[in-house]
Amino acid sequence: MIRVFQYQITSGTTILDYLHTKGYTHRILARLKRTENGICVRHAGSAGAVWSHVSEELFPGDELMVTLHEKEEGPHPPVPAKLPVHVVYEDQDILVVDKAAGMPVHPSPGNRDNTLANALAYHYRQPEEAFTCRIIDRLDKDTTGLLIVARNALAAAVLCGDMKMRKICRTYLAVTENCFEPGNMQGIIDAPIARRDGSAIERCVDYEKGESAVTRYRVLSQSEETKTALVKIQLETGRTHQIRVHMSSIGHPLVGDTLYNPRERSGEAGSRGIGRQALHSWRLSFHHPMTGDTMDFEQPLPEDMRTLAAVF
Repeated sequence: MIRVFQYQITSGTTILDYLHTKGYTHRILARLKRTENGICVRHAGSAGAVWSHVSEELFPGDELMVTLHEKEEGPHPPVPAKLPVHVVYEDQDILVVDKAAGMPVHPSPGNRDNTLANALAYHYRQPEEAFTCRIIDRLDKDTTGLLIVARNALAAAVLCGDMKMRKICRTYLAVTENCFEPGNMQGIIDAPIARRDGSAIERCVDYEKGESAVTRYRVLSQSEETKTALVKIQLETGRTHQIRVHMSSIGHPLVGDTLYNPRERSGEAGSRGIGRQALHSWRLSFHHPMTGDTMDFEQPLPEDMRTLAAVF
């Protein structure tokens, strides 16, 4: 895929400084320097554009054109696989996808050709476009819902910067065990998280070795009959398994979570178990990496969680 960006210059600067303000990283600029006509300038009053070096000056009225050639990156790109993928939104720069339960995001040992990356590689194989999987925000294999995919290196660079600055806002819905006391219907969990000793997967709250982790929650409804609650959750940090660990730490583990829910591990959950943790990436809000427009998306609960929530 070839993506061409055009910029109208309104004040004096260098090409390098201007492109830095637009989110171009050192890696992208290094690639552009090696690309014929990757960076071109049409000076005010000139008939045509010329291939230019990043150190050159820009002046008001100039037009800067950048051409990004998308190429497959990495020694082992994901193998295209014809898997269902629900694309909620798509343009030249980004995708917003509603990930299904049971689908890992990236290939790993034991999951080489059944991931979202494989599905997206197939999605772009159809028009024979080069594809590099740039999934900006990850979800656990069994967590459903919205996530962002960048279609080119510049969009990925801008969105990753926004992610680090906490400018991408995601809201989750979870079904948790046990009813909340009236005074605890909303709150902030501020508890550091670390890898549990002896486990490659499991995390735990650890005030000595853990990394800072902060989770905000609010109970939307709950059922005294089933002793479960529907909870809205937002993260201020992005630690592995953060929601699952934090909710379990306050006595409200996620229904279906076989790693952090004692009832699920012991088999006491019975027919209420849904075969996965009841967690869904419900709402997603961010600024478009190229236009700056506010992008807001909301995806209803999947069927298995709707069935659980029907009792509320």
